[in-house]
Amino acid sequence: MPGPHLRHLALLVTVAVTCAPHITTLRAADVSYSWGSFRGPEGNGVASGSHPNSWSMNSNLAWSVEVPGGGWSSPVVAGEKIFVTTAVAGDGTRPKGFGEGVASMRSHFSGKAPTEAYSFEVHCISLKDGSLLWRQQVVSKTPPHKVHPSNSYATESPVADGERVYAYFAAVGVVACLDQRGKTLWRKEVGAYRTSSDFGSGSSLAINDGLVFVQCDNEEKSFLTALDCKTGEEKWKLDRTGRTSWSSPIIWKNKTRTELVVCGAGNVSAYEPATGASLWKLTGTGGAFSASPTCDQDRIYLGNSGRNSRGPLIAVAAGATGDLNLESLGEGQVVWIEDAAAPGMCSPVVVDGRLYVLSRGILSCHDAATGERLYRERLKNASSVTSSLWAADGMIYALNESGETSVIQGGDEFAQLPTNETPGLYWSTPSVAGKALLLRGAKMLHCIR
Repeated sequence: MPGPHLRHLALLVTVAVTCAPHITTLRAADVSYSWGSFRGPEGNGVASGSHPNSWSMNSNLAWSVEVPGGGWSSPVVAGEKIFVTTAVAGDGTRPKGFGEGVASMRSHFSGKAPTEAYSFEVHCISLKDGSLLWRQQVVSKTPPHKVHPSNSYATESPVADGERVYAYFAAVGVVACLDQRGKTLWRKEVGAYRTSSDFGSGSSLAINDGLVFVQCDNEEKSFLTALDCKTGEEKWKLDRTGRTSWSSPIIWKNKTRTELVVCGAGNVSAYEPATGASLWKLTGTGGAFSASPTCDQDRIYLGNSGRNSRGPLIAVAAGATGDLNLESLGEGQVVWIEDAAAPGMCSPVVVDGRLYVLSRGILSCHDAATGERLYRERLKNASSVTSSLWAADGMIYALNESGETSVIQGGDEFAQLPTNETPGLYWSTPSVAGKALLLRGAKMLHCIR
């Protein structure tokens, strides 16, 4: 298999975990559970709730339901409702795992785009018992481009703001808004474009102050746009020069201001969300991003790695301005850089002043303020992790492709707890709703509680 194809596959592996949008404030009636975006209210994977730290198919499993079709998007939660997107094929096609995906490379590159329509759907599921509350088709359409068998046609995670749910299906270029009863309020055509080596898309929506943001980095016509939440009207749009990238835009509400941060091929850009005005741009970051950034009030943390090499791990300060590069270190803008320490196949998490990064089965813990590495240890059963890391109640969690979840005690010293198992195929990042944990596999959705 050609080396470049493998490098592209390594970038794709996290398309499902790079969907990291932000949630707006929920209505008072819905604040009991509010995980309305891929990585929670702060976009950094840190839960305020406290779900169990041990589970199996026979322990702490509240319910399991099958989700038809295929999708690597993560479930989101508003109130007592879970929203999941999926693309349903007539032949029942579902995405494959990493090994099967590698084995399918030759047939993928010689294959053709689908000839039959997919049903692109949003499902609303009860958090209480897993019952299906409604199922709505957004569009029935034949995707104009193929995707790799390890990817899906519903990889972009939805966002929910307590009144509406917003879904993006990049494979057919459609953004839609539905109310809590499943009625489609508006639908916007934004275009479907070819991706690098036809691996497919992965960038999710972000949302802030009445605007939904769409990042579409592709091989033909990359862009970033803001749509009105109520009407779908385009408020602003920026053409982008970069090519395919799978990282998702993130709303960073830091100690200085609110920023829309977008990682693309070769650079990272921050914008004023309401207008699209440029705040800062970091160049020299290397190729396309697969993992999405994580953040706290003081800094945003990012980096990208290829299959055969690791790029730098970078921290940018809140309030940065203008043109930045990797030589900006020490000027109060680029705070620190750790060489060969960037995330690989899953997005990092920052909690309690420590930044946790997983790459190739090795977990590194860094001091978030200085970048100093506190430890670097190999996890058991974590060689194939595509889901983003998350943190809850002082623990760090890593879900591997086969359903084994590593549990690490937060702190300056490495301590791994027993692994949990829910057999299946997992690329989606779990979501947390109060004391419940939601694990979406290729076929099943599990609720741990």
